[in-house]
Amino acid sequence: MVTSDQRRRQLAREKYARQQQRREENRLKAKRRNTVIAAALAVVLAAGGAVYASVALTDDSSKGSADAAGDPTGTPSTPAPTESESASPEPKLTVDQKATYAMALSTNEGEVTITMDAAKTPHTVNSFKHLADKKYFDGTKCHRLTTQGIYVLQCGDPKGDGTGGPGYTIPDENLTALGKAGADGTVTFPAGTVAMANTGQPGTGGSQFFLVYKDTKLPPSYTPFGKIDAAGLKAVQDVAAAGVDGGATDGAPKKPVTIAKATVTKK
Repeated sequence: MVTSDQRRRQLAREKYARQQQRREENRLKAKRRNTVIAAALAVVLAAGGAVYASVALTDDSSKGSADAAGDPTGTPSTPAPTESESASPEPKLTVDQKATYAMALSTNEGEVTITMDAAKTPHTVNSFKHLADKKYFDGTKCHRLTTQGIYVLQCGDPKGDGTGGPGYTIPDENLTALGKAGADGTVTFPAGTVAMANTGQPGTGGSQFFLVYKDTKLPPSYTPFGKIDAAGLKAVQDVAAAGVDGGATDGAPKKPVTIAKATVTKK
């Protein structure tokens, strides 16, 4: 005859087994998800070993402390860049949420002007103005170029290795702007689009962003917040044409790109 104590132990063992099974199932789901992201963004806009992208346009800033945010390479494996987890609140919203802003990047490879609509992406525009006003981007390198699968140049990391971030994160915005995802789970980011790298998780954008120089298919999980002017797009395409340092398809651009100065002004 089974005693009540034996019955309790049996129930505890069964509960433990169920918990272990659920953990394993969740682990496998996460592994599958990460594999898909990495392959789709092998670009991962590596941010901290994390923006950004995947491609994964990940922002690996979180890798600096934990992992990357995404990488735009075609798998964001480090998809487009990932950012480290928020350590402080995002800046107070001070931009005119009905206005259009211009972010001017003065680089050694040419001038790049990005038009941003604060009505559609107020948190993102506000963050870039806040950082640019503090000269956060001045003297930083565009650390990642992808030339296969996804076609992006990733910038915005003060460390220059994909692991840096501002110490706070901002929410995702405007994710439906490029249309509904197709059967493959992606939408087309047209050439000239500028979007945020992230860690692969919602609301993990920081300072890393990527410039799309050729139509690129990515999951609609990267905030598209700006459009590059014609001269700026040509400058980025020239950098891409020179390829990746060492002949790879994902890594530092062969033509180093440094942002000498970044300014954000209301148009």
